[in-house]
Amino acid sequence: MKYLMSLLAVFFAISTHGQTETPAQGEKITSAEKKATIDMYRIVTLDRDTTYVDTSLTIKDEYRHNYLRKDIFGLLPFANEGQTYQRLDFGLKRFNPYPEFGHSSKHFAYMEAHDIRYYSVATPFTELYFKSVMERGQNVDALVTANISPQFNFSIAYKGLRSDGKYINQLSSTGNFRLTASYRTASNRYVANFHFVSQDFLNEENGGVSNIADFESGNDQYKNRLRFNVYSRDAKSFMRAKRLFLDHDFRVNGSDAQNNLHITHQFNYETKFFEYNQVDLVSVLDDDTRIQRFGASFRPSNVNDQTHYNRMYNKVGAVYENKTLGKFKFFAEDFRYNYYFDRVLLLDPVNTGLLSDEIQSIGGEYEYRKNNWTANGLISQSMTNQSLSQIQGRVRYRFNEENVVSFQYERMNKIPDHVYNLNQSSYIGYNWVNDFKNEKINNIYVNAGTKWFTASVQVSSFKDMLYFENTTQSDTIVIAPKQFAGSIKYFSVKIGRDFRLGKFGLDNTVLYQQVDQQSDVLNVPKIVTRNTLYFQDQYFKKALFIQTGITFNYFTKYYANDYNPVIGEFFVQDRKEIGDFPMFDFFLDMKIRTARIYFKCEHFNSAWTGNNFLTAPNYAYRDFMIRIGMEWNFFK
Repeated sequence: MKYLMSLLAVFFAISTHGQTETPAQGEKITSAEKKATIDMYRIVTLDRDTTYVDTSLTIKDEYRHNYLRKDIFGLLPFANEGQTYQRLDFGLKRFNPYPEFGHSSKHFAYMEAHDIRYYSVATPFTELYFKSVMERGQNVDALVTANISPQFNFSIAYKGLRSDGKYINQLSSTGNFRLTASYRTASNRYVANFHFVSQDFLNEENGGVSNIADFESGNDQYKNRLRFNVYSRDAKSFMRAKRLFLDHDFRVNGSDAQNNLHITHQFNYETKFFEYNQVDLVSVLDDDTRIQRFGASFRPSNVNDQTHYNRMYNKVGAVYENKTLGKFKFFAEDFRYNYYFDRVLLLDPVNTGLLSDEIQSIGGEYEYRKNNWTANGLISQSMTNQSLSQIQGRVRYRFNEENVVSFQYERMNKIPDHVYNLNQSSYIGYNWVNDFKNEKINNIYVNAGTKWFTASVQVSSFKDMLYFENTTQSDTIVIAPKQFAGSIKYFSVKIGRDFRLGKFGLDNTVLYQQVDQQSDVLNVPKIVTRNTLYFQDQYFKKALFIQTGITFNYFTKYYANDYNPVIGEFFVQDRKEIGDFPMFDFFLDMKIRTARIYFKCEHFNSAWTGNNFLTAPNYAYRDFMIRIGMEWNFFK
């Protein structure tokens, strides 16, 4: 509490001297010579959707104050910040028809091209984020953006994390550097968005608690989590990636008219590198039992598996725009990749250690935006030997600012991610060469956002789904990629409602999921819920806004996927169920002008509601801990 009071004192002192008034919607921000309204501080996505800088404090901000900087309902974090997540809501998974790198556990905090935000601000704008972590370390995210001219904007940002964790060999150290630039001519004839991103993710990998019964026993000798025996004391995984991205649009006719012709181009060059390193391969379970957790290996020690990847994507299109009918776009795509290893496994003549290909596709898009209607449609088909296709359609109707309904359909013939078709490792069982069929994916989404509630329904079917499973029945884990030839049907309903009564509120989100399958390939909890009872009010002549309450999280028992650090993937298992444990968090959030302060007691019930809280069969969820954080916006 003393840290919280010190932080409050600093904020009050600085706020009275050097901070502008909090900008509300339509309110003016005053600087030395100019005035700007909040709608002049715009945030633009790759799809040209625009939002505005928001300095308010709502219950949604409480949900977003975390390492991913977004609402993580449906994701269960591992014990240390910066580790991977257990996906409770399968509807959060998104698919790309083109083959991807794989090692998906390292991509939860990875910023894809569509995650990058571009800015257009009237005056320089700064955003600072901070949150304490487990043991030594910190999590910070800082962004600065400015308009050099009304037509040119740049931003530079960095998110860094270092957290030791509470268990042996659990350190996380990550970094996300972003540089963006946006340019448009005065007549909007030419518009361009550019970004450069460099990201790295280092995790020490202890493989989980070697005897999870010790954790579940609740024995006092293990209150210090460093006393738990883990499978590995020196293993670590590392992923590094860089991306150059450009999206630009040129209008052929000189002035904007009823009918326009545009030439568009999108360029994406990306490199990725994944490494798994382990010095000592032997896990000591007890005085009499020693195993190699991941099976036999070619090397007696010092495993150092490295995977390299690069890809280049170009999309060129011609757009006919009619202000009444909408936009009609015809495009051609060129996708090239190299996926390779630092050595070739000579024992297997089929394994060349390389996947390399070129894929060309053509397609069309339609976009309509008028009054309250928005519609998008896309169809694409590969022209080369690969059987790749995609159909998407979306219609949205906005009744008013508070009520929106949308319908989306997606059909995809997806090329397998590279890690399923090729892998090389010093571990003997982790070497494979495959030629899997494409995955066939059909998704229907219906979403409704109203002033009374939010609701979403997803109906999906999958054929030839790819997954990993353990090939052993012992304490060793040797996983292999598999393809389920049958059909899997997935259904989910998610409903949210925020009840208000005076200064009190009860925010609820409930997810129901059902899977129809012949084999247990896609495993999800049937029910996931989050319920928050909170109180909010203003004090000191409305200079201080306080929001406080308790959040309850819960999901039903199921056979959750287990985590494998050697390839950074989750795999199907049927030996241990997790779930059916309550998670209570207490929070106290405060807003002082454009500064928001967060104080949280995470999982405060952990000491008295049992020791069955796990995120994977051998990985414990987080214990009770107190964390503080802040978000601070500056307008100059």
